[in-house]
Amino acid sequence: MRELRTRDDMAMLLLDWIRPLKEHYSRGGAQLIIGNTSAHYGEGSIRMEGYSRVLWGLGPLFAGDNEGLPKEQRQEIEAWQELTRRGLIHGTDPAHEEYWQDVWDFDQKMVEMAAVVNALLLAPHVFWDPLTDRQRENVYCWLNQINSHKVHANNWRFFRVLVNVLFLKLGLPHSEACRKDDLEVVERCYEGEGWYFDGHPGQKDYYIPFAMHYYGLIYAEQMKEREPEYCGRLRERAAQFYPDFIHWFDREGREVPYGRSLTYRFAHSAAFAAMAFAGADVPMGELKALILGNLRYWGSQPIFDKGGILTIGYQYPNLIMSERYNGPGSPYWSFKTFLVLALSGEHPFWKSPEEKPVLNRKRLLGHPNMIAVHEVSGHTLLYPTGQKSGNFGNTEAKYQKFVYSNRFGFSISRGTELEDGAFDNTLAGTEAGDNFWRMRREAEQFEVTENCTRTLYGLMPGVRVESLVIPLDKGHVRVHFVRTTKRIELADGGFAIPAEDGLRRMEPSMTEQTGERACCSFPWGNAGAVCLSGNGRARLVTPFPNTNLMYGITLIPTICYELEPGEHCIADYFYGDGMEREGEELPAADLSDGFIRIRHGERVLELEGKRWL
Repeated sequence: MRELRTRDDMAMLLLDWIRPLKEHYSRGGAQLIIGNTSAHYGEGSIRMEGYSRVLWGLGPLFAGDNEGLPKEQRQEIEAWQELTRRGLIHGTDPAHEEYWQDVWDFDQKMVEMAAVVNALLLAPHVFWDPLTDRQRENVYCWLNQINSHKVHANNWRFFRVLVNVLFLKLGLPHSEACRKDDLEVVERCYEGEGWYFDGHPGQKDYYIPFAMHYYGLIYAEQMKEREPEYCGRLRERAAQFYPDFIHWFDREGREVPYGRSLTYRFAHSAAFAAMAFAGADVPMGELKALILGNLRYWGSQPIFDKGGILTIGYQYPNLIMSERYNGPGSPYWSFKTFLVLALSGEHPFWKSPEEKPVLNRKRLLGHPNMIAVHEVSGHTLLYPTGQKSGNFGNTEAKYQKFVYSNRFGFSISRGTELEDGAFDNTLAGTEAGDNFWRMRREAEQFEVTENCTRTLYGLMPGVRVESLVIPLDKGHVRVHFVRTTKRIELADGGFAIPAEDGLRRMEPSMTEQTGERACCSFPWGNAGAVCLSGNGRARLVTPFPNTNLMYGITLIPTICYELEPGEHCIADYFYGDGMEREGEELPAADLSDGFIRIRHGERVLELEGKRWL
């Protein structure tokens, strides 16, 4: 990957990443055809999505000053302008064979309108001014369909808002009723202190930064003269959100994979780009460090195929972790981070030196119900509880695990046995002898404090569990209170550690499986599980390949239990990082007298025991 420090560097990077796409555009330019996998919205919208999502990068590129680029790249930009303008003309022309088709209620094409509209707002000299009156009318009529159809009451409302902002800016008829209604929906999603939810109060994931804030900040910049007070509030909310959100990243800009739509990868830093774009009161040097650090990280990962096409997956191509709305062009949503290309090279964002943010070692994030931890090793973790999401694909694994890590990622189940289930960082259970494993689907009750998360849930019919997860300076302790009406087996899984590093494979001598402890000490990292209370049996589970988002082959240190009907209390310790742990003192757990006492080194933490079960 090329050096990445200036606006010209980023512009050259974008051109590097889109150059392989050129040959895959349709003759009319309105479709991008880069794969054969499907999404629920069908082939027509898949091809239109491919066209539109590249505009998240090209719109800002066209808006900025590219005179400092070499002549060859300036000519390349002109060719991209001609191609994408031709695509817009043909895609919105009902008489053309590449017409994007009419829009209906809750249509995926509404999502893709946002990128088209943003490009029109940023670069009208490319996408509007050169058009004939008839072509402009076609663009208007196609976009205006959204004002006559139903739109989901979540981040989707911003798509219609931005369409009507474009119409306002261009002096075209718009729907003020829709705009007001949509903004009212957005306001109902705002909780305070910078935090929105995305349609459902329990859903707080990366859609809050890269959708709710991102679109809000585009609105704030485009409407700042017409609605200065409201736009000021949107910028203030972003500034309030920033001190919490940066704790989803480490100081190098590497985020924690958590929630859905992780195939959008470096879109996770897009909110930082929108903060710079709209002038939110946030340190520009920190925004720059986070954005460029995130792009450097992703640019070093094998996320492109051999032809240079961005793939569905996370740290490597992987369809297992995808959602039903992931088409071949979907990953180019990540180009939203290139919004800072709309800023001139003289903007404070580009002139500020990179400054890594200062992160709390531990921070309680009250609105998303999680604890963020930054261990001494640089390992960044999120301990969530009470999350909620619709079923878009592998929802439990993406929201319901005890902890999420930017070093070990998390794993997706491919089946219902222990190995293909890949139950890392969760408690899985099966009826004794049945070998049909499952993890929790959602929480019945939950609480998060500075010291722990507490969650009550049904693991399976006849089995209820109250789990406390207690982060320590290194690793964490889990205490599970279990009530079961049947004989069951439990597996308390730890971090999924890679079993190889390039061509280096783990060797048996690098692992340990004794009665109560399973651990891996590899040159590239360490992970382990220790039973502290409850007569657990340690083992290293070998999950199916390609179940983990970050590594193709892993091992999961796990503590297994066999429980009779009745009530039980078990406690386990888990760790994972890149530090040497030989001779390190393990924590101890005392579960007597209705309290939980965890001793680790000189620190003693006392917590209330079972509360809800």
